[in-house]
Amino acid sequence: MSFIETIKARARSDIKTIVLPESEDDRTILAAAKVLAEKTAQPIIIGTEEEVMGAAARLNADLTGVQILDHTKSAEIDKYATLLAQIRAKKGMTFDMAKNLLSDKLTFGIMMVKSGDADGLVSGACHTSADMLRPALQIIKTAPERKIASIAFMFELPDKTIGEDGIILCADCALMQDPNPEELAEIGAESAASFEALMGKKAKVAFLCHSTKGSANHPFVDKVVEAVKIAKEKYPDVLLDGELQLDAAIIPEIGASKAPGSPVAGQANVLIFPNLEAGNIGYKLIQRIGKAEAYSFLQGLAAPVNDLSRGCSVDELAGVIVITAVQAQQMAASK
Repeated sequence: MSFIETIKARARSDIKTIVLPESEDDRTILAAAKVLAEKTAQPIIIGTEEEVMGAAARLNADLTGVQILDHTKSAEIDKYATLLAQIRAKKGMTFDMAKNLLSDKLTFGIMMVKSGDADGLVSGACHTSADMLRPALQIIKTAPERKIASIAFMFELPDKTIGEDGIILCADCALMQDPNPEELAEIGAESAASFEALMGKKAKVAFLCHSTKGSANHPFVDKVVEAVKIAKEKYPDVLLDGELQLDAAIIPEIGASKAPGSPVAGQANVLIFPNLEAGNIGYKLIQRIGKAEAYSFLQGLAAPVNDLSRGCSVDELAGVIVITAVQAQQMAASK
């Protein structure tokens, strides 16, 4: 069974409500129909009945059972505005300012999650990551045990010799521009937790670099070396190593040659990029040239709110909805 089919089976065991605020995008309508047909989540589409069902008719998409919410007519607006004003009070936000912000479908959807009126949210098909993540970080905020959030991608590769039977997790690919060593160490810990929660198998975390075990000298290398040192001290239960070049991280014979004795080299299933430039380029290479199935999600937040690539397919969007539902299950179980 593929990674996403395994996640779908888990999602069906406890159906969660997932908000989709981008009703203007056809992929949202088609992904909602797919999720409903597969019974993996209960989508809530923010928009008017006319807008949503008109798009469904045009696309021949069956939305039987979907929840459609016209946020401009919601009875919860004042409740959400009061809570939002409280959350952002130190930034000078008033009730009226908050109520005005709630005219935005994305902000309204995030407030649904914050208030417990929905279990999670997926957006980003037609929002930039910055526009999507700003309200998520301001309103949902990071989990109590985390200082930062990061964005990971779970890839299912055609080559089953890579990672965990062809499955690897990569981070950070879309949020932290240039994490310092402490932040990079935390991204490693977040990513290990995500991999183990979604896969049910031990994470093997490689901190990537253009150097392997001192083969190059540069401040870029020093940052990764320091991150690995911090991670080993702060997260002793996480199996990790670095600095490792990509080939040393995932190819057994190269790992054995370049990093003999490493508990991770040659068998890594979690790859930590040193900065966003490497991460963003790397994930698109894996997806586009490596022909991998790609599913992105946000790590480190107090509730499951997930960002998409604007180039996502309908299947990728539906997959992220399902991952969000499983994240919601896990967060509910941990409370």
